[in-house]
Amino acid sequence: MRSQLFQQAQETNEPGMHLQNHKMLRVGLNGEFFARQGAMVAYQGEVDFSYEGSGSVGKFFKKAFTGEGLPLMKVSGRGDVFLARDAWDIHLVDLEDEQLTVNGANVLAFESGLSWDIRRVEGAGMVTGGLFNTVFGGRGRVAIACHGSPVLLNVDQPTFVDTDAAVAWSTSLRAGVRRTLKAGAFIGRGSGEAFQLAFEGQGFVLVQASEGAPAPAQAG
Repeated sequence: MRSQLFQQAQETNEPGMHLQNHKMLRVGLNGEFFARQGAMVAYQGEVDFSYEGSGSVGKFFKKAFTGEGLPLMKVSGRGDVFLARDAWDIHLVDLEDEQLTVNGANVLAFESGLSWDIRRVEGAGMVTGGLFNTVFGGRGRVAIACHGSPVLLNVDQPTFVDTDAAVAWSTSLRAGVRRTLKAGAFIGRGSGEAFQLAFEGQGFVLVQASEGAPAPAQAG
């Protein structure tokens, strides 16, 4: 049996967290890491998945956390684990004694050696969805999922980003919330156009080409 597919889709064999392709993450596991619950698409070997609720990672479950929140699972054991999120593009970020703020909706997985915490954007009330985001620090790798190809904006002047389109940004930036001055002047693409994240300082903001997957329609 022959096909170019068999060569193109052949799994990698590197240890640790690597891209299998631009829409799938492969983790050569010998220990543990954390991943978004439900992100596993396949695994091989002796691997255990445990839901992380009110224990050591309970801080991820604040009710006001961004969007649908970030329910986590701890993945431990030895084997190969493949993760994805609705065919979103996946990007890896290596932290080297640095900090990075990531929108919870865009976190796919991260190495257990990283420190992390939940912080609220200054001036973000419940009307803006709470705007709680995850701050990672230390040395390790974070896998970020983007809905559409992102753009990296260099922040050297006041910069404004739709609250659902902001994927990650330099923790050194001053982040706040800006309301569109004219009521009803929806200038963005989704439901949060009246509010934008406002960034000042020196750093970068990663912006995805979408405001995330549309919410499923509710039965009438």
